[in-house]
Amino acid sequence: MYNQKSGIFDKIFMVFVIVFLTAFAFICVYPFYYILIGSISSPQAISRGVFLWPVDINFHNYITIFETPGMLRSFYISVARTVIGTTLTVACSTFVAYLFTYKEIPFRRFLYRFFIITMYIGAGFVPFFMLLSNLGLLNTFWVYVVPSAIAAYFIILARAYMDSLPSSMREAAEIDGAGVVRIFFSVIAPLCKPIIACLVVFAAVGQWNAWADTLYFVRDPDLFPMQFRLYRMLQNNMADAMRTARSASAAMSAQQRMTPAALRLTMTFLTTMPILVVYPFMQRYFVKGLMLGAVKG
Repeated sequence: MYNQKSGIFDKIFMVFVIVFLTAFAFICVYPFYYILIGSISSPQAISRGVFLWPVDINFHNYITIFETPGMLRSFYISVARTVIGTTLTVACSTFVAYLFTYKEIPFRRFLYRFFIITMYIGAGFVPFFMLLSNLGLLNTFWVYVVPSAIAAYFIILARAYMDSLPSSMREAAEIDGAGVVRIFFSVIAPLCKPIIACLVVFAAVGQWNAWADTLYFVRDPDLFPMQFRLYRMLQNNMADAMRTARSASAAMSAQQRMTPAALRLTMTFLTTMPILVVYPFMQRYFVKGLMLGAVKG
């Protein structure tokens, strides 16, 4: 009798868990689904309200945005800075973290703590601006990727992960005559795929969504990333933003013209879509990298 009651209780509990998790998953997924159906619905349908499925499906919102002069080039700039910036940041940060695993390095603890201090204390905007100016990075593409080449937080995560690796592997490579760079890229880096994938996600999200550095350090419109152009479209009056579209967009009927709400939904989906596509493939490495990088011993 006890086992029968226990079985019924377990079934009720499992039904409750399934219902709760389903509702929670719906709450998490629905905002992205709403952005998607809103971006492909007509502006008039959005003003009336779109909730479960798109209404008057069309892609005029995307056509209007990408027909804005310079938007396609800005998209390429965003992709370029994401790919180059992520590669440079992850490569440099992980290599510096690997160097900190060598106990023979002079002042190793002092240098490591110096990197950590930079997470909390900075010189300020004016000295940083003067530094970029003296390096000749202002109003160039490299201002997007060079200042972020070394990330203290990435160094902490990568070093914690590398400390968990057996030192005998590095010693064996040194006996075979391999140098520091060869050991890192041939031995250490392949073993650090989980933490590297974790850092790639962090760096890529940061580079893809960045636009403030353009506001302060770049004046050439040919170097504007897509996020900055979208930001300016939101800041400007809607009529002014629409007048920048090409004649094909300007000739649209009143029913097809974009409203501020449609513009926001379309822009939000454009900025979040690449990360949503990449993240599921990196998730298993992402979780494993954080767990192993955080637990030592």
